Amino acid sequence: MLLDAITGPEDLQGRSPEELADLADQIRHAVIETVNEHGGHLGSNLGAVELTIALHRVFRSPHDAILWDTGHQAYVHKMLTGRVGDFGRLRQAGGLSGYPSRAESDHDWIENSHASTVLSYAHGLATAFHASDARREVVAVIGDGALTGGMAFEGLNNLGHSGRDVVIVLNDNGRSYAPTVSKLSESLVKIRNNPTYMRRQAKIEEIAERIPWVGEQIHRGVQMSKAAIREMWEPSAFFEDLGVRYMGPFDGHDIASVEEALQNAKEFEGPVVVHVLTQKGRGYAPAEQDDVKNMHDTGSMKEGSYTAAFSETLVKLGDQHPELVAITAAMPDSTGLLPFRERFPDRCIDVGIAEQHAVTAATGMAMGGLRPLIAVYATFLTRAFDQVNLDVGLHGQPVIFCLDRAGITGPDGASHHGILDLVLLTKVPGMTVFAPSSFQEIQQMMEDAMGLTDGPVAIRWSRGKAAHVADNEIGSGLHARMIRSGDNSVALLGFGQMLPATLGAADLLAAEGIHATVYDPRVVTPLDPEMIDHIATHENVVTVEDGLRIGGAGAGVRDALGERDADCRVRVLGVPTEYIPHGDPDDIHAGFGLDAAGIAASVRKLLA
Repeated sequence: MLLDAITGPEDLQGRSPEELADLADQIRHAVIETVNEHGGHLGSNLGAVELTIALHRVFRSPHDAILWDTGHQAYVHKMLTGRVGDFGRLRQAGGLSGYPSRAESDHDWIENSHASTVLSYAHGLATAFHASDARREVVAVIGDGALTGGMAFEGLNNLGHSGRDVVIVLNDNGRSYAPTVSKLSESLVKIRNNPTYMRRQAKIEEIAERIPWVGEQIHRGVQMSKAAIREMWEPSAFFEDLGVRYMGPFDGHDIASVEEALQNAKEFEGPVVVHVLTQKGRGYAPAEQDDVKNMHDTGSMKEGSYTAAFSETLVKLGDQHPELVAITAAMPDSTGLLPFRERFPDRCIDVGIAEQHAVTAATGMAMGGLRPLIAVYATFLTRAFDQVNLDVGLHGQPVIFCLDRAGITGPDGASHHGILDLVLLTKVPGMTVFAPSSFQEIQQMMEDAMGLTDGPVAIRWSRGKAAHVADNEIGSGLHARMIRSGDNSVALLGFGQMLPATLGAADLLAAEGIHATVYDPRVVTPLDPEMIDHIATHENVVTVEDGLRIGGAGAGVRDALGERDADCRVRVLGVPTEYIPHGDPDDIHAGFGLDAAGIAASVRKLLA
């Protein structure tokens, strides 16, 4: 099989069009087979097969820097750069990352998997190459969805101003995670859907090819004439007003066409946009036809999960509160907003990949009398912390932040673990932070959040399956819930999804005659004063959280006990300050001593 013979980009050279078409089919089969087994990003990679082949035939990676915005579209790049043999262990512990990884290959320049950043990387690299007089190309691949992010416009502006040589490949498939929200994307759609324009361009290009060019420049002359015709007829004003040349659109599934466009782009000085049209999910009917499930991460919302509890409750609250509006940053599916959007289409707002805008816009909505709720992954909210702090917090507006994928998320790796939110959000004055430990607790906390109108509220939950509990195991308001009353030797506090492991540790200790008091704190800030008063009577206190250990929930408990001059030793268990690779969440927790056995071991050590 040809794919097995690809040990690096150099093996793509000299291949016939038939061989390249066969290779594209083999790549698609490998992507579908692996993603269906392990989960991951299906549609974006199926749509980028021919584009990636063309990129590696035209540019000399890693000498030339090929940079991927939102790196989940880089599976094909991984296979073409010597990692075919490892692709079957994609997103598995010890296997390939689901994103570019500098530790894996010199071909992976950046590891970003947050959108809209690649043009800034490209500007920086091109500046460095220019300063050292290095003859190296910089290529930045960015999707139309990522162009909804403000940082992308900042990068475009500075590239145009600087005049640095960068080839910007605009991979236009009409989608981010959800259909792209952008006036720019609407204009791009008009180009590709206008048959009059397309017929006119084809006719004039045909005439250009008949011009009797002479000498060695025949081919080059024809191609430049065709490029000039495109420039004349296409609405490239947006890019060119920023000082960036525009070329296209080109069929992103025609390898020869894309190669020709990229070769031409290399000849220009300054930044050039090569606009290619691709089909997300191409070659796999379920991905082509399904707007949600197979277009992003195939492991989306599952029945019985925390996200499902949020989704179910949000619709109920929407019926009860006509002022409630839900906001998403291009992820209505993964964050569980689709049922709400279906019922209240005018009250579900997708701002595109623009978290900063989402937060400040929500502040304005709250000022105007609406009750905005922002559904976002915990890792993505950290992109907008300044807005959370100085727009929402400073103005004391009752915006509700619903943070999915909080804590250790597993297969998506360092950029997706939601381990910063507890450290950051607990430092926003007036912020209330809930940490639900069960399916039913999310429902209760969302109802309680609607009653808190004197400042912002955050509710954070994990990706995993939620525990289901009885009615008498649900708290309310800002009160903690004591689950077990022990002796005064040790009190255990399990925040959010860490409660089951904390209870497991209490069971292990009870078998050894150590009877711990166990609390579900429920609220990270403000901490329940009655709980603090009670645990202050214990000799030892151990807190367990799935965020950073330093400055998080446990640190708040320790400070509260210190303010009471409590005579007890405190051990804070949590995630260390380091970048955590992908892997099974349970295994990662165990490695940090955050499973039942690890928590029990920490308690024994403290008691000793």
